[in-house]
Order: sequence, then structure tokens, then C-alpha cells
Amino acid sequence: MILTLTPNPSLDRTIELAGPLERGEVQRATAASQHPGGKGVNIVRALSASGVGALALLPGDAGDAVVRALVLEDIPHLAMPIGAALRSNVAITEPDGTTTKVNEPGPVITPAQLAQLLALTVEKSDGASWLVLAGSLPPGVPVDFYATAIEAVRAAHGPLAPRIAVDSSGAPLRECLRANPDLLKPNGEELAELTGISNGDALESDPAAAASAAMALVQGGVGAVLATLGSKGAVLVAADGSWHGRGPAIKAKSTVGAGDSALSGYLLATLRGDSRTACLQQAVAHGAAAASLPGTMVPSLAETTPATVTVTVLAPAEEN
Repeated sequence: MILTLTPNPSLDRTIELAGPLERGEVQRATAASQHPGGKGVNIVRALSASGVGALALLPGDAGDAVVRALVLEDIPHLAMPIGAALRSNVAITEPDGTTTKVNEPGPVITPAQLAQLLALTVEKSDGASWLVLAGSLPPGVPVDFYATAIEAVRAAHGPLAPRIAVDSSGAPLRECLRANPDLLKPNGEELAELTGISNGDALESDPAAAASAAMALVQGGVGAVLATLGSKGAVLVAADGSWHGRGPAIKAKSTVGAGDSALSGYLLATLRGDSRTACLQQAVAHGAAAASLPGTMVPSLAETTPATVTVTVLAPAEEN
């Protein structure tokens, strides 16, 4: 079972335009949809669609729109009441796949509620294969919350603790490094920020440079880095080597949730016991399939084509 924690979930609304976004103008949408969202929620949606046991842990009252949507979509979840409304996020997609997002900050979570959420994470992670700490943090939550969660879970479960992945950005992602997570899932911009590189676009366009930057994190104690690079695919870096995976060109309909689906594919492959290269292939295939779907839809395993993903060795595995 894979457990995800999403401290700042959302109701994700996607608005599709017939042409390019025109600032300051009135435009009519061709379609609109909404789904319960947040990185951890998206991961559970994708895993559940493929028949993988997963549970989304999040704050939220039973009557909240996000929680009601989780129930309606039959997404396995456990919501901890906080007495405040969760946020809404809006994504505007253009015909070429360009996506503009507006994310609300989310509700304030009190220190007592945060402690309860942490205790619940420790409890429910018992016996899990992976724990994924995902997304932004609500206002007022300490930026080292993910590091604290990693340390608490490992202290409680010792050698039986699940492997822990972090998919976040900014200070929460940076601060989690002190706890040496088993996996980081940044995009090119986040990887650049983490490693002090001023131009994130350079990493998006240069997989070898992205792998080199990721290796610095691995050498600092992170177990592995799966860095998604948009149309350039993704790189996987660990102590035993680094690889670049890239699939065939696709017509992107929406990039919302593509990175979450890539991580879902990777996690799914690890549960099968796949090799590093096969895990990377599944990650890239999942991400590409998600980008090919409209709105915030996520692909099932049957909708992915990992065999079409080409993997290039960037640095060979070290000899024992």
C-alpha cells in the first residue's frame, strides 16, 4: 500500500480555451471540469486507476467540496476535520497545451491540528511500502514540516518504516533534505533552485546537466532523484548510476498533474520490483499519458506505453 499526505489539498478546476489566453479580455471556455486535487490526491487517483492499493491522507471536513468529490469519485482517502474550507485552484489550458494556474493559499491549520495530522501520518504509514509527502504547505505550517514527518515516521517504525518520497517545491522541499528522503521528485525549475543553479530552463533542456545537478543531492544523502523535464522526459539519478528517459512526441492537452502521474508510474514500477530503467520508463510513460489527456484526468496503467520510452545511460553504475 502507498500512503500519501497532502497537507494543502484543493478542488482543481480546469477551463479549456479555444485559442490563446488573452489578458484583460473576455473569453468563452470550450469545456470545464473539476476534480479533487493536490499532489498526493492526484497520485492516489492514478494508482487507484491502475488497481494499486493507495490511501490519500489529508485535512478536510466531511462536508467540504474536496472531500465530497473524493467520495463521489471513489478515491480511497482519510480526511481529518479542521473546521475550515479547503482551497480551490484554477488551471486555464490553451489548445497547444500551455497551462496557466492560479492556486489559492489554503486554510490556516492550527498547531494542535498539525500535531494531530502528523500523528495520523505516523499511524497510517505502519506497513506501507511508500509514504509520499506531497504539495505545498498551508499558511502558518513550519517549512520543515516534511522533514519533521520523515523523522517521526522513521523513529516510530525503525527498519520497517516505508520508503519516503517528497514532491514539493520552495522551502518545504529544501528543508526536507536534512532528513534524507528516499526519493525526491522535482521538475527542472525546482531542481535548479535546490542546487543553486540560476537558470532552471537550462536543466529542462539539458538532461545531462539535470542529472549532474541531481547527483549533488544524492551525494548529499538523498536516496534517488526523479526529475521531470517536460517534453524532454525525465532523469533518474541514484548512487548506482543516472539515466535519461524520453518518449515519442505527443500532442499535449494539459500538463496539469503530469508530474504527479510520472511519480505514480515510478512508484507502481517499484512495487513490481522493476529495474531502475524500467521504473524510469514507466514514469515517463505515465507523465506523457497524463499530458495527453484533458484537464486533470489521470491515466491508468493500460493507457501507458513504457516500451516506447527510450532510456539512455548518462553515468554507468559503479562496479562493486
